Amino acid sequence: MIYTLGPPTTLTCESTDRFPCQIRTLNVARTTVTVTGGGADNTTIHQNMSKIRVCVRFRPLNSTEKKQFDGKLCVKELDDESFLFNAEREENVAFCFDKVFYQNSKQHDVYEFLAKPMVHDVLDLMNSTIITYGQTGAGKTYTMEGPDISNCEESNKGLIPRVIEELFRSIECSNERNLYTIKLSMVEIYMEKIRDLFDITKDNIQIKESKMHGVFLSGVTEVSIMDKKQALSFLERGISNRTVGATQMNMSSSRSHCLYIFSVQKESRKDKRSKTGKLILVDLAGSEKVEKTGAEGKVFEEAKTINKSLSALGNVINALTTGKSNHIPYRDSKLTRVLQDSLGGFSHCALLCCCSASFINTSESLSTLRFGIRSKFIKMPVNVSQVIDEEKPSHSTSVITDKEMFQRKNRSHVKILEKLKENWSMEDSKLLEELLISEGILFGPDTCEEKQSACDDIVNRTISSLHQAIKDREDDLNKLRFVNNILKVELAKVRELNLAKDRELFANRHFRKIINGFSLIFHFPFTFLRMTTD
Repeated sequence: MIYTLGPPTTLTCESTDRFPCQIRTLNVARTTVTVTGGGADNTTIHQNMSKIRVCVRFRPLNSTEKKQFDGKLCVKELDDESFLFNAEREENVAFCFDKVFYQNSKQHDVYEFLAKPMVHDVLDLMNSTIITYGQTGAGKTYTMEGPDISNCEESNKGLIPRVIEELFRSIECSNERNLYTIKLSMVEIYMEKIRDLFDITKDNIQIKESKMHGVFLSGVTEVSIMDKKQALSFLERGISNRTVGATQMNMSSSRSHCLYIFSVQKESRKDKRSKTGKLILVDLAGSEKVEKTGAEGKVFEEAKTINKSLSALGNVINALTTGKSNHIPYRDSKLTRVLQDSLGGFSHCALLCCCSASFINTSESLSTLRFGIRSKFIKMPVNVSQVIDEEKPSHSTSVITDKEMFQRKNRSHVKILEKLKENWSMEDSKLLEELLISEGILFGPDTCEEKQSACDDIVNRTISSLHQAIKDREDDLNKLRFVNNILKVELAKVRELNLAKDRELFANRHFRKIINGFSLIFHFPFTFLRMTTD
């Protein structure tokens, strides 16, 4: 069975009895583009849809796992993006993700690929979210915090200490035209209540929503941090207030979902304009089945609540990926409500699925991987806040005549047309240009209504053309990836078959030698008797 990322088309793969191969192709929502014309030298093309980046990390085996199954792994590495998973009773499953971090991966590797780009996004005032998902003991908290949030070796530092370092390093290297302020909040969602970990008296934070701020936590404590040391000190205090408990899977298992929220405000020193970007890191509680934890009493109730919220998260992702429901059930859980803007709103989002590669945990790991595959097909718009750039003059107070405005738009449309010509045939370009000229789109209409209509028309046509071009290239790329993944799996099977044939051939040769030896031994007396009688 192959889980792969491909276009929403039906592809078939020939299979034989020797190489049984079942293909499952998942649909991907199409990417849309918008074109903004802002003047002769200010035409930009933005991709306004962004899928969730989904990665997988396999932790090394612990001592118990090494003793059982002789330390064998249920994962067979193919490359940095795909692997074969031995699903016990099922046939092998091939999974493909944006990145796979195997047992020998380092904390630095995860940070560089997953978190560092998002740090720069939030400094550019784009909201970003990183979520770790997986069973208890799979390495979620270790990946986020490291063995100790404030006191561990450089190589073992988690994502959060590295994010803090990068934030302050980048701000120090930035120009002096802007003033940056970093604020930090830390909350946990425990038994469907949101607790402020910086102020434990606030044990039922309310979720509110506004057009300006989106979904936010009302009254949550926000501390201004001036340097790395101060930030780690606050985090250490918050972590000590977090709810943990002992289960059969982990002696200090997190019994809550934890959110670390960094708010970066960028203010212009010149005109005092400011914008804010947010980076949210989410350490989810364990996703394993209740019976596997051996939970009783209070811990059992905690486990049920955790599974309920994670189930609600799965329902939201299913609704976002299938597109069959107009209602997304964000309000079914406090977790999904808090993550509403991260999953379906204007935000970059990354999901790290943490797994064990041991045969002991195949069912839990398989469940985590399938959750990651479903999440891969969420598409969302990204909110790019206005970036302050004082080198460009502000036109807010200048007077621009209607004629000047139309000339700017007209030059912008001509520039877009020239860009399209680079990818179109000469004949198509000429036909399009003649059509635009005949309809008066590239030349000034007589009235303001006609001018506005003409501008809207060219923008809509350009959007349609660019969308089709991107769609064609996506189709080609996804088909190549699809075929490549099939070939990888088939190649692995062919290699295994060749090894089996080589072993069989060697055994046959050895058996023939033995038979020939016995034949000579038994044939010699008869030959000798025949010679003597003759």
